[in-house]
Amino acid sequence: MSARFPDTWEVPAFAEERFGPKNARYALIIPVINEGERIRRQLRRISEAGLPEQVDIVLADGGSTDGSLERGLLKAAGVTALLTKTGAGRLSAQLRMGYAWGLIEGYEGLITIDGNGKDSVESVPLFLEALDAGVDYAQASRFVPGGKSVNAPLLRLLAIRLLHAPLVSLSARHWFTDTTQGFRGYSRRYLLDERVRPFRACFRGYELLAYLSVRATQLGYAAREIPTTRRYPAQGAVPTKISPIRGTVDLLRVLVKTCLGQYHP
Repeated sequence: MSARFPDTWEVPAFAEERFGPKNARYALIIPVINEGERIRRQLRRISEAGLPEQVDIVLADGGSTDGSLERGLLKAAGVTALLTKTGAGRLSAQLRMGYAWGLIEGYEGLITIDGNGKDSVESVPLFLEALDAGVDYAQASRFVPGGKSVNAPLLRLLAIRLLHAPLVSLSARHWFTDTTQGFRGYSRRYLLDERVRPFRACFRGYELLAYLSVRATQLGYAAREIPTTRRYPAQGAVPTKISPIRGTVDLLRVLVKTCLGQYHP
C-alpha cells in the first residue's frame, strides 16, 4: 500500500478496506487494537450523534484479533474505511498510516480520537468548527471551561497538571492544559509542512503525539484547546494500553526528547 505515498514518507505496510466514498472535507481517524465492546459502543455513539454526515469515519487498526471490528457493524455505523497495519510499530505507526492515507485522499484536516470510549465523541463538531476557522492544531482539554473530567485516577491528573502539561507548554511556547490526550485535530498545511515531517519511522510508540503537540506553535501555527469530557469507568480496570511501569517510563523518555527538540527534522 505504501507505493501511493511520496518516496520520503515512511508509512507502515497496511491493508485498506473501503465501505463508502469520500464524502466530507475532514476525516475522523480512530486508532484501535483489541478494544472489544468499547469500540462497538463508541461507533454506536458516533452514529447516534450523526457524525457520519459531518465527517468521514476511518479506523486505523493496529492488528486487532478480538473480532471487535466485524465488517457488518462498521458498515452499519457509517465507517468509510478500515486501515489495518501489517508493518512494524505501535500507536505512532498507526497514526502515520492514518494521517498519510487521509492526506493522500485529499482531506483538508484530520481529527483523531482514541478508540477506547473515554472521550466525548459529541465534541467532534467543535473540532470541525476550529479547523474551519483556521486553527491548525486543536487539542482536547477536560480542564478548560466547558470541559469535564470524570473518575480520572488522581495520580494521572497530578502527572498531567504538574509535569506533562507544563513541560510541553514550555517547549511549545504556548500554554496547554491537557497534553496527553489523543483527541485532537490537525490542518492539512500543518501536517504537510516540511519543517514537521510526521512520516518518519522514528515515530513508533507515543512519540508522534508528543511531537505534534509542540511543533505547531513552535512554527507559528494557530492552536486552540477544545472543551471535551474524558470519562473513566467508576469501577474496574482503566482502559489504557500504557503499562504502569514500562509505559510510564517510555512516556517520560518521549517527553524529555520532545522538549529537547530531538524529533525535529
